[in-house]
Amino acid sequence: MNERRLDRRLGHLEFAMKTDVRNAQVVRELDRQRQRELWRAALVGIGLVVLVLFSAWQHFELRRLHYQTLQLQQERTAELMARRHLQLEIATLKSPRRIEEAATTLLNMTTPAQTHAEVIERVKVDPPPRKSVIASRH
Repeated sequence: MNERRLDRRLGHLEFAMKTDVRNAQVVRELDRQRQRELWRAALVGIGLVVLVLFSAWQHFELRRLHYQTLQLQQERTAELMARRHLQLEIATLKSPRRIEEAATTLLNMTTPAQTHAEVIERVKVDPPPRKSVIASRH
């Protein structure tokens, strides 16, 4: 008795599995509402992607400018150090002691004595008064 039931069930299953449903001719209707929702979702998704890309671009541009600022500050610091060294070198080269030493050793110059030195005073010419005539030719 149980075998009959089992055979019936299996036979029923075979029938169910063998049935071929032809749905190729079934025409699907286009659901306009669903299509609009899909397009809206796609547009919102594209907008979000554009927003994220814009935000990322700004973030990376800010980081790039920050690194560039740091590099320029380092270059400025190096240039300031070079400027200080050059100012120190100029001060050293302008030193009267160094100039005197170079003149006596390299150029064989001597230091003048007090008797060899003469002070020449510059004569100042006073400007003529405004309403006077010095000379005139006609």
